[in-house]
Amino acid sequence: MALVVQKYGGSSVADAEGIKRVAKRIVGTRASGDQVVVAVSAMGDTTDELIDLANQVSPQPPARELDMLLTAGERISMALLAMAIASLGMEARSFTGSQAGVITDATHGRARIIDVTPGRISSALAEGAIPIVAGFQGVSQTTKDITTLGRGGTDTTAVALAAALHADVCEIYTDVDGVFTADPRIVPTARRLPRISYEEMLEMAACGAKVLMPRCVEYARRYEVRIHVRSSFSDKTGTWVMGHATDDESEEAGMEQAIISGVAHDRSEAKITVVGVPDRVGEAARIFGIIAEAGINIDMIVQNVSAVATGRTDISFTLPADDGRKALDALREAQPVVGFQDILYDDRIGKVSLIGAGMRSHPGVSAKFFSALAEAGVNIQMISTSEIRISVVVSQQDVDTAVSATHKAFDLDATEVEAVVYGGTGR
Repeated sequence: MALVVQKYGGSSVADAEGIKRVAKRIVGTRASGDQVVVAVSAMGDTTDELIDLANQVSPQPPARELDMLLTAGERISMALLAMAIASLGMEARSFTGSQAGVITDATHGRARIIDVTPGRISSALAEGAIPIVAGFQGVSQTTKDITTLGRGGTDTTAVALAAALHADVCEIYTDVDGVFTADPRIVPTARRLPRISYEEMLEMAACGAKVLMPRCVEYARRYEVRIHVRSSFSDKTGTWVMGHATDDESEEAGMEQAIISGVAHDRSEAKITVVGVPDRVGEAARIFGIIAEAGINIDMIVQNVSAVATGRTDISFTLPADDGRKALDALREAQPVVGFQDILYDDRIGKVSLIGAGMRSHPGVSAKFFSALAEAGVNIQMISTSEIRISVVVSQQDVDTAVSATHKAFDLDATEVEAVVYGGTGR
């Protein structure tokens, strides 16, 4: 008997029919002899609707109360799903994040999981029930307040439960049939990947692939949780996220590492250029210290060569567009102290990334990537690399062209259309 943790996203439980379809899948897994624990998201667009409602009531809702409101979405879907399972003749018990033992820090809106103490989940399993856990939420270890985990929080809840329960697999059910070499909405001929390493999936998630969130993949890598990405709308094989991007593992598996796993893109970033920064020791540290104090994550950074005549340089960096206003305000406030000349802001950019563990041992990947973009008429604004990733910043209007051109240049197209987006969101 295997222990399986299953996660169902909002598109899978968007309405009563969806909930009943998910209940049948869960009951089918249990009837086959496996134990099942389920993490479920709020129905459809419930979370967005609750945020809109909160903003109508208050221009700046208190973070604690907003978390209390938003967790209601998952509580609705968990209870309805438990009812649907009961109607099929099996016992299910619904649990909030705090009841399930998901313990977090005290940061509202983007809390991090500190520990999972799944005593009540284990008891329910021992008594033959199917535990249904509300995703995206937990309870603060210090304040005892309800917290939410931020975007993709139900994925993280599922993996955290799988790790704590020593589950055999964590199945992430979405509205696509697995992880593809590119977003099927842009590249209809994208291929499904039967397997991808934690490191490659982490890079793809961080670079905009929305099928899994980076925190979920990082948690899985840390605790060696095998993830199986599947569609709740079909019975297709899906994609396994497991193993590490090492040559040794590829050799043990008896296969050569694919050069490129996929092309990811992200339209949610903005670019800030700090113009005329004094070229002195410590100035860059001061600028990024200001950004860090504002609680903003930086992605790509480029510093120009200092102009000899002026002794000044320009520093450009990308960050989430949602944090753009906060970053600009913080930098402008510090301008008299730092002494830079101006700030430029551009939120009409996109990031396109080429990911693959095989590029470490294959020369010429960068040249082919940049040549493909040049031939497609796409201008590159910034470049960033890691051992298994090359990312470029381009104009937002060029993102689709860049993704398609890159996908074709590296022969990633399938011979026939494999990708079907059932729910319309990729989640």
